[in-house]
Amino acid sequence: MRHRIVVLGAGYAGAIAAGRLARRLDPADVAITVVNAEPDFVERVRMHQLATGQDLKPRPLREMFAGTGIELRVATVTGVDVDARTVTVAASDGSDGSGANELGYDTLVYALGSGWNPGAVPGVAEHAAEIASRPGALRLRARLAGLAAGRPVVVVGGGLTGLEAATEIAEARPDLDVALAVRGGLGDTLSPKGRAHLRKVLAGLTITVYEHTAVTGVAADRVTTADGGTIPAAVTVWTAGFAVHPIARTTGLQLADSGQIVVDGTMRSVSHPDVYAVGDAAWAIGSGGKPLRMSCASGTPMAWQAADSIAARMTGGKLPNAPLRYVNQCISLGRREGLIQYVTADDRAKPAVLTGRLAAGYKELVCKGAAWGVANPTLRLPARRRSVSRVRAGAAL
Repeated sequence: MRHRIVVLGAGYAGAIAAGRLARRLDPADVAITVVNAEPDFVERVRMHQLATGQDLKPRPLREMFAGTGIELRVATVTGVDVDARTVTVAASDGSDGSGANELGYDTLVYALGSGWNPGAVPGVAEHAAEIASRPGALRLRARLAGLAAGRPVVVVGGGLTGLEAATEIAEARPDLDVALAVRGGLGDTLSPKGRAHLRKVLAGLTITVYEHTAVTGVAADRVTTADGGTIPAAVTVWTAGFAVHPIARTTGLQLADSGQIVVDGTMRSVSHPDVYAVGDAAWAIGSGGKPLRMSCASGTPMAWQAADSIAARMTGGKLPNAPLRYVNQCISLGRREGLIQYVTADDRAKPAVLTGRLAAGYKELVCKGAAWGVANPTLRLPARRRSVSRVRAGAAL
């Protein structure tokens, strides 16, 4: 009987982990199944582009996994039983009409990621738009396309997603009145040079910035702030944080307060050794003892670490000991401007930055490289599949 590896989620982290496992392990010994709710890979780092009317290259997962031995199940995960080692899924593509069923696993890679977090602010769920998912970005795309010139758009949230959304909208629709509301200072995690460039770009795009502004309510035509003021908004885009997939809370896995699965340095659950978690779903500690932030920059090395650790434990190899560290933060500010903020290993801003068209080109290469890594999951490693001869198929890894 082949060892069953089930990967939940085919975002950056899940797809890369599955492909790396397919390269590391002999398909005669291992059966790898990827469960994903959509048939296509979604370039989540480009959702602000999709929302502003740009078309993205289709990336069908079946084509990406062709020839790898990976089985794709287009289905929604409805439950995980870590004691019985089963995953309950419901077909979401209508291809087989099988309805809900169970998948058994010997090793589980949990990569269900995160979605937008409306929080407890009144009106957000009813009136705000989100770009954490493709359906959300497409809904926002339709709303923006229907706005007449001069209509106000407010982006709430001063993180990287908010900055990219506000600048992309302002560049694509210079006829709109775009504003950005941030709880703290604009770019307050950036270096002085980074903040100065950010302010210059936003001013050039005529984006109105509301700093130290907490949004306490969202209505169909405005947002309300903590000081009792209002900001007109025909469309409100909510980017103030992400929330992990809620299924983890039903599993019995040890979780952090954020709902993320607590993992060790090999990305293995600290409470259930046959479960690994990667990407936004995992609470992993990086350099300086700080938890890794939710990002593609974190998810990719986490996927490498998990896949290499599983392969090593299955084949009796040496466990990886690669440090999980950061190098830079890449921010697109429209199609013609960008900001690369160089950071320490634990993600604190260094003085150095890269700006302008060169930074925009750098960010584009990063996005293309991340998508290439998913689309070519077995081409980044030397051809050295290993036989699972030292581990019983059903053993915990």
